[in-house]
Amino acid sequence: MEKPRIVFVIFEGFQPLDLVGPHEVFQHASRLSGGYTCQVVAPVAGPVRTSSGLPVHAEFGVAGLEPRGIDTLVAVGGQGVDQARQHRALVDWIAAAGARARRITSVCSGIFLLAAAGLVDGCQVTTHWARAEQLAREHPALRVDCDPIFTQDGRVWTSAGVTAGMDLALALVEDDLGRPVAHAVAQELVLFLRRPGSQSQFSVPLWSSQPSSGPIRTAVAAIHADPGARHTIADLAARAGLSPRHLQRRFTAELGTAPAGYVERVRVEAARRALAEGDDPVEAIARSCGFGTGETLRRSFHRQVGVTPSDYRDRFRPARPGQGLADPMREYR
Repeated sequence: MEKPRIVFVIFEGFQPLDLVGPHEVFQHASRLSGGYTCQVVAPVAGPVRTSSGLPVHAEFGVAGLEPRGIDTLVAVGGQGVDQARQHRALVDWIAAAGARARRITSVCSGIFLLAAAGLVDGCQVTTHWARAEQLAREHPALRVDCDPIFTQDGRVWTSAGVTAGMDLALALVEDDLGRPVAHAVAQELVLFLRRPGSQSQFSVPLWSSQPSSGPIRTAVAAIHADPGARHTIADLAARAGLSPRHLQRRFTAELGTAPAGYVERVRVEAARRALAEGDDPVEAIARSCGFGTGETLRRSFHRQVGVTPSDYRDRFRPARPGQGLADPMREYR
């Protein structure tokens, strides 16, 4: 029986981990189960330079690979994607191959290629948090959610940035070959089978605009200068020289979020830094960041970041001398 074909689309300036990470997942699955045949296509066959300068050999050019018989099409991302989506022959080949494939997927900013090919209009998709706003602006027919590690909408699967491509590939393996095979691949590659949390745990989201007036800039500066201080509407209004009602209205209009929500986000970011950089107990961090109690911090932290403060600390605090890394296999025990 012919193995399902996984075809990766690459281009000059692509992110190498967008290719290598998922490729390794599929190859490990193949060794365990007979799984897949993986192929790599570029605008022209031969060496293709990645964003880091590492050359990768593309065995096929778009003129030499029939866009039929593909099970899963994977569009990778990277710095070169903006130029690649202007390459007419590449985009036309993606459109033809994607229309026939059982499943179309993207890693990181590879979604821009699928969008340019007209394959994902009306779909819910994700991408790297830093490019989500651009994607939504340039392709209003898409429903862009920048928070998930990966998402599925019918036959369309998309993932967040870089290493999230491995999370996506594991999910595809599980969908095709079952949980035991995906579990074995995750163990072999020392990965989470289901990574907890969302993109918010890895990068500070671009969650607000910049204030455009002096009074609101004054209020925002006070919040960032001391996140743990009292920042009620009355306190912020006094600093800004506005009435509480006027502050509420202007703050929300200029920043796209109410003062209370803004304060909470700044406090959560302060707590993230404290958890990653120090050893203070969660209760102490809660008090210093303005949450009052550890339980209040936990609720806010989980709502915004998607994991508990303790899990965040385990994942992001550097190992101290003589201290091992957090156990990546604890999910499997």
